[in-house]
Amino acid sequence: MDDPLAWLRPPCVMGVLNVTPDSLWGGAGVLDPEDALARLDRMAEDGAAICDVGAESTRPGAEPVPAGVQLERLSGVLRALRVAPAPLPLSIDTSLAAVAEAALDAGAVLVNDVTAGRADPRLLPLVAERGAAVCLVHMRGDPRTMQRDPRYADVVAEVRDHLAGRLEAAVGAGVPEERVVLDPGFGFGKRLEHNLALLAGIPRLAELGRPVLVGVSRKSMFRLLLGREVEDRVPASLAAGLAAVARGAAVLRAHDVRETADALRVWAAVEAAAT
Repeated sequence: MDDPLAWLRPPCVMGVLNVTPDSLWGGAGVLDPEDALARLDRMAEDGAAICDVGAESTRPGAEPVPAGVQLERLSGVLRALRVAPAPLPLSIDTSLAAVAEAALDAGAVLVNDVTAGRADPRLLPLVAERGAAVCLVHMRGDPRTMQRDPRYADVVAEVRDHLAGRLEAAVGAGVPEERVVLDPGFGFGKRLEHNLALLAGIPRLAELGRPVLVGVSRKSMFRLLLGREVEDRVPASLAAGLAAVARGAAVLRAHDVRETADALRVWAAVEAAAT
């Protein structure tokens, strides 16, 4: 395929389309092709650079979902892409090669793997073979266990070292370094203080030389910090996202695409006026 990261022009928004019954926010469930295309059209109109489609919840405590179930949940989206081209590039949020392969067959350009290639040894070689890009995420444990008393001596250094190691593994599997995005995994095996330290430490993560993706949209850290429930976390999500971008983040993964895209446009306009 052509450059699978051509959409990544920092700072930009990765929209979220969850086809799961138990997502943190805005889960669509199984969509028919018409509804899938309508949602993708709206996301593109709202300013997303790419859409991340997920069929497995990775919220704390979530159980793993077999490939067959994920593919069934994705069926409407995948059928839609056989009917008409997607209005924006697609990412597949999965750690399983079988699911990633089906999405890549339908035109996805990025595999977003919360295990960074550790769950399925076939995933990174598949990404390399297909000329796709990959987002490598830091997660301690798995969704079932990751929030059980996570501890770090230096969370930024430990996350940075882990991502450096997974970047090396991806390159070793044949994925060119320029096709890798890194995600520190906010909320994936982190306490509130770890998440805040990682936001402040993004410049150290960016020293690895790859774009940093930040996903803080409506996360439970804002319940701990502000006492806000999930439906009231948009302002906090925007504030944290802009703090991340100001420190060097390239992509914000967001459920609220229009609001996030508008915030980034204002931030970029101010930055441009300052030069």
